[in-house]
Amino acid sequence: MRRDIFQAIADPTRRAIITLIALQAMTPNAIAENFNTTRQAVSKHLRILTECELVKQDQQGREIYYSLEIDKMKEIDQWLDQFRKIWETRFNQLDDLLLTIKKNKK
Repeated sequence: MRRDIFQAIADPTRRAIITLIALQAMTPNAIAENFNTTRQAVSKHLRILTECELVKQDQQGREIYYSLEIDKMKEIDQWLDQFRKIWETRFNQLDDLLLTIKKNKK
């Protein structure tokens, strides 16, 4: 089943996994040590993140390391950018309004 990247980041555990592996690639066991859950539960989250192409697997000997797929994260950032522009415009309008109110009080 093809999953959506927004489905993947909707879960707080998966967001925490993304945060963990953003700095360095980690094995499933190393990732699981950071959570109060089973190794199988972490594996399920990693499978979903892999299906969404947010993380990639790299086999090194007998170990599999998971790392962040930056290009997919850029997709999320591009989607958020439209809202960031709206928020910045509204904050600028609020700043202007507050300056006007401050000037009128003098």
